[in-house]
Amino acid sequence: MAQPYYLPLADEVEVFEAAYASRLPVLLKGPTGCGKTRFVEHMAWKLYGGNLDDHLVTVSCHEDLTGTDLVGRYLLKGDETVWQDGPLTRAVRQGSLCYLDEIVEARKDTTVLIHSLTDHRRVLPIDKTGELLHAHDNFVLAISYNPGYQSILKDLKASTRQRFVSLTFDYPDEQREAQIIAHESGVANGIAAHLATIGVKVRNLREHGFREGVSTRLLIYAAQLIGRGIAPRRAADIAIVQAVSDDAAVQEAVAGIVDVVWP
Repeated sequence: MAQPYYLPLADEVEVFEAAYASRLPVLLKGPTGCGKTRFVEHMAWKLYGGNLDDHLVTVSCHEDLTGTDLVGRYLLKGDETVWQDGPLTRAVRQGSLCYLDEIVEARKDTTVLIHSLTDHRRVLPIDKTGELLHAHDNFVLAISYNPGYQSILKDLKASTRQRFVSLTFDYPDEQREAQIIAHESGVANGIAAHLATIGVKVRNLREHGFREGVSTRLLIYAAQLIGRGIAPRRAADIAIVQAVSDDAAVQEAVAGIVDVVWP
């Protein structure tokens, strides 16, 4: 498998490598679509010799995620009851990078499960089997969330937050974002530069009450549509204007930006 493309914005690669060397759990903070997941894939490929299938376990957290979903459960198999490891247990046992994406979406009683893995103990109690599973030497835990998007009711508890070293991500500057868009979509540099300009200008609307801006992911989607023959203005409407919000006023403001960039 080819190395997942990731363009470093600061020293995040070196920091993650140092954290991994010390087996420190890592918290990634930043807005949606800014590259946190791609960064994790890039680092897993780098740290585990290119073997993502066996050494990256990703869990997309949601409000119905239970401890059983993470740790495992007994299943009926023929006439037998067989234990099946959940994704967290599998990563702990085999020595993988376990990535819990949008951790604050999970229930609080679920996130408590990771506490014993994120200090000097590095153990996972499996209550249903009575096993106290000591983490493989190569196991490391990474979690992520978007602090600007979450309500106070879904903020990360201090008892969890202070178990992690923290890396803060944001959208790249205009020049680097254009480079990322061009690489990921294959469009010409000029088109990528126009889309990056739209991204910067839309994010400036945050000063006028539009919190989220537009993700690098959506800009890449627009570029991919353009690469498939969709007219730039139409691609921007589909992947940016209509995608960022259902609010008519916000859509009008974003459409105005597109009109300025692509007159």
